Amino acid sequence: MHEFRLIKKYFTKLSKNNKGSLRLNDDVFFDKSKKLVISVDTYVNGTHFVDFKRPDLVIKKIIRSSISDLICKGVKPLYYFISGSGNKKTFTDSNLKKISKSLGQEQNKYKILLCGGDTVLSNKLSFTITSVGYSKKIIHRNNAKFNDDIYVTGNLGDSYAGLEILRKNISTQKSLKKYFIDKYYLPKLHPNLINNLLSFANTSIDISDGLVTDLEKLINKQKLSYQLIFDKIPISKSLEQLIRSKKLSKKNFISQGDDYQILFTANSSKSRIIANIGKSLNIKISKIGKICSISQKSQIIDQNGKKIRLINKGYYHQF
Repeated sequence: MHEFRLIKKYFTKLSKNNKGSLRLNDDVFFDKSKKLVISVDTYVNGTHFVDFKRPDLVIKKIIRSSISDLICKGVKPLYYFISGSGNKKTFTDSNLKKISKSLGQEQNKYKILLCGGDTVLSNKLSFTITSVGYSKKIIHRNNAKFNDDIYVTGNLGDSYAGLEILRKNISTQKSLKKYFIDKYYLPKLHPNLINNLLSFANTSIDISDGLVTDLEKLINKQKLSYQLIFDKIPISKSLEQLIRSKKLSKKNFISQGDDYQILFTANSSKSRIIANIGKSLNIKISKIGKICSISQKSQIIDQNGKKIRLINKGYYHQF
């Protein structure tokens, strides 16, 4: 069963009297009266990270992907809780020291504070992060407008290249290998965009499961479609180099997920403002498509109008 069907069938009805739950169809819980914003994410070894050979990097990836949920909503993360399940092999003194050091570094980088958590003895290694922030408003899902421009921050595909290198499916030169593995473990977030995002974005989501998968989630309750311009979807020069040298295809990298960039829509009148803000904050923000009428089928096209078909739109949990 698809994860969203599971949620709708068994749990959505339990949240109907709780406005803050947002019908379990957004990245966060938002209590407007208390200005409280919360997100919860679980990460399982072998599913959300390759292995635990680098606990110092795994924990940074987990923290960043968790607070990304708040950042994409226009909310500054302030507090977090962490729970972990593991055993004597995974929770060694050496590993725990590395985890503690990395958590301290992430706290300093993003100005967040640890508030509590839980530890459980288990042969299955996993972590759960609860992120907390306060805000008068958030940017909701399913608030796109017809003819909105579609934007994304940063570059897509670097993390997936890093994952494929770690899986030994791709080999490359030492400098590129380090670049892509760093992008896998250390996604670049944009907390300095938070306040501006609230002023121009109609709807937003972070790209965790893949560009197309997350775009479809972003408008899944609206009678709208989308058109993406393949050539406008941003990738790094390093990924261009890898694709060229290995005779790979860009379309196999752009919607694999784990990018943690912000995907949002905005009125076309905001385009100059968005471009100026991107320049002033030194954040790459790319206009990659349009929100269209439901009468038009969602599609990805190249600069000549030819349809591009993706083999993989992104990641889904199937139960």
